[in-house]
Amino acid sequence: MNEKPESIWKKHFTGRTALVIWLAVVIFIIVLGCMFVALGNVSQPVSKTLSSMGIFAGGFLAVCLILVYIVWPLSRWLFWKNWRRTFFVLACFAALIAIFYAEEDWRGWHAWNKFRRGWEAKGEHFDYASVVPPPVPDEQNFAMSPFWIAEEKFNFRQSPERAKAWYGDRIYSEEVSKIIPLLPITVSAVVGTNWTYDMPATPEASGNWATARVTDLKPWQSYYRDLETTNPAAEISITRQPQTPAQDVLLALSKYDPVIEELRRAGQLPDSRFPLNYDEEDPADILLPHLAELKQTSQVLQLRALAELQNGQSEQALDDVKLSLRLVESVRNEPFLISHLVRIAILQITLQPVYEGLAEHKWSDAQLVMLDSELSKLDFLADYKLSMRGEMGVHGGIIRFLRRHPGQFLNLANDVSGNRNMSAGEFAVDTAMHWHLVPSGWFYQNQLHCARAMEEFYLPVADVDQQTFKPAMVLRANAAVETERKKLTPFNILERVLLPALGSAAIKFAYAQSSTDLARTAIALERYRLAHGEFPESLDALAPQIMEKIPQDVIGGQPLHYRRTDDGQFVLYSVGWNETDDGGVVGRTTNGKGVNNRNGDWVWRYPSK
Repeated sequence: MNEKPESIWKKHFTGRTALVIWLAVVIFIIVLGCMFVALGNVSQPVSKTLSSMGIFAGGFLAVCLILVYIVWPLSRWLFWKNWRRTFFVLACFAALIAIFYAEEDWRGWHAWNKFRRGWEAKGEHFDYASVVPPPVPDEQNFAMSPFWIAEEKFNFRQSPERAKAWYGDRIYSEEVSKIIPLLPITVSAVVGTNWTYDMPATPEASGNWATARVTDLKPWQSYYRDLETTNPAAEISITRQPQTPAQDVLLALSKYDPVIEELRRAGQLPDSRFPLNYDEEDPADILLPHLAELKQTSQVLQLRALAELQNGQSEQALDDVKLSLRLVESVRNEPFLISHLVRIAILQITLQPVYEGLAEHKWSDAQLVMLDSELSKLDFLADYKLSMRGEMGVHGGIIRFLRRHPGQFLNLANDVSGNRNMSAGEFAVDTAMHWHLVPSGWFYQNQLHCARAMEEFYLPVADVDQQTFKPAMVLRANAAVETERKKLTPFNILERVLLPALGSAAIKFAYAQSSTDLARTAIALERYRLAHGEFPESLDALAPQIMEKIPQDVIGGQPLHYRRTDDGQFVLYSVGWNETDDGGVVGRTTNGKGVNNRNGDWVWRYPSK
C-alpha cells in the first residue's frame, strides 16, 4: 500500500480532462499569438489589427484540427498498423520517380543530340566552344593597344583586379600611365579625374545622313567655349577670340591627339580579339565594358572628321573615318548579338562624315577609292549569320551552366532579360518551381526549343548567296515564336528568357547593309561626277568602269532606285523593310527627327542647294 503517486508528466489524460487541457493550451497560444500580432500592427487601424488577429486565430485553429483529426490518425494507420504496406508503397513510388527522371533525362539528351548531329552533318557547329574566337598573338592584336589597356584600367580604377584579369601587369606599364590622364575619350571633353564634374549637356545631333541633314558645328563651338569658361576642370584648349566653328572644335579635341595617334598605329595590326573571359562557367557573366568605349571613341572620331572636312583637311578626315571603320571590325568575331549591334551603331556614326564629304564635294577621287575599299570589307549579311550562331552557342553555354547549377535560374532570368520577356503569371510559375528538382533532360529540351527557333525561323532571314534579307520571314518568325511562348511548358521556359527581340535585330542588320551599299553607290556616283561634270542618267553607267558590280537592293534583290533631280542632285534608295516603293520618302519617328526603319524607304540624298 506504499505505492508512490504517478508523476503528472507520466500520467495519461483522457476524456474531458484531456479535452480541457488541450483547449487551454490552444487558447493560450492563440491569445499569445494575437498579442504579438497586435504589437506588430500597433501603428495600423484597429480594424486591420482585428482582421490580422482573426486570420491568425482561425489559421492556427485550422492547423490544429487537421493535425488532430487527419494527420495523426492517418500516420498511426500507415506506420503503426500497416507499416509493411506503407514501406512497399513508398518503395514503389521511389522507383517510379527514379524511372521518370531516367526517362526524361534520356529523352531530352537524345532529342538534343539528334538535332545537333543533324546540324553537324551539314558542317555546322554552334556549341559554346565553337563560337569562342581563336586566340590572337599579342603582337598582332589591335585590342592589346596601350590605349585599350588604359581604358580598362580607367574604367575599373576602383577594382583594378578586373582590369588585371584582362591585361595582367600591362596595366602598370609606362605607356598606359601616360594615357590615363587623357581618359575618358568622349565628346564631352572630360579628362581623367575631372570626369566626375557635372558637365552641361552636349549639343543635340544636328546631322543625320538618313534624313539629309548636315552637321552645324556652331553649337559645338559654343559648347566648348562655354565649357572652358564655366568648367576649367575639363582642361580643353581654346583661343581668346573665336575662330571658325571647325577650328574651335578641333582645338578643343586636340587634347586627344596623342591617344588617337596611338590607336591609329595599333589599327595597322591585322587581328583583333579583346581578352574577354570566355572561360566563365556562365557566359551571361562575361563583362563587355569595351563596347561603350568603342562607341564613345567613334563619336569623337566623327566630330573630328566633320570639323576636319569643314576646315579643308579632307586627308585627316579620311584617316579618322578609316580608324572608325577599324573600330567596326575590331569586335566582328565576338559571338554576342550586342557586340554586333554596337558595330552597327558605330557604322551609322561613321557614315555621317562620309555623307557630308560627298554632299560638299570634299573628297578627291583617290580618297573616294579608299573609302569604297574600306566599306567593301563590310558584310552584314554574313555578320547576321555569325551573330545568330553566336547567340545559339551562348545559349548552349548558359543552359549547360544551369544544368550544373539549377538553383541559379532566377538570378539568370533577372540578369539576362530582367523578366522583360516573361508575364507576371509565367514568372510566378518559374518562381514556384524548385529548379533543383528539374530533370536534366528538361534543360536539353529547353536548349532544343531555343536552337530550333533560331534554326527554323531566324537564321534563314538573311540569304548570303542572294545577298538579301527577307522581311516576310521575320514576320512569320515573330508570330511563330510568340505562339510558342504562349504555351507554357517545362520545355520552353528558358526560351522566354534567352530569346531576345531577334526580329528587331534583323531589321538593324538589313539597314546596316543597305546603308553600306547606298554609301558605296553614292561614292561611285561622285567619282562619275568628278570625271564627267554631272551625275549619270542611270546607275548602269557606273559598271564596270567605276565599280565592278552595282550593289542590289538587300530587300527583294532588285536594282536600287535612282533618279536625278532638277537641282542637279540625285535620289538613291532601297524600298526598305516594308518592301514598298514609297518614292524615296523616309519613314520618320514620332517626333519627326529620327528614322523609323520599319516604314518608308531607306534613302541617300543631299540637302537641296
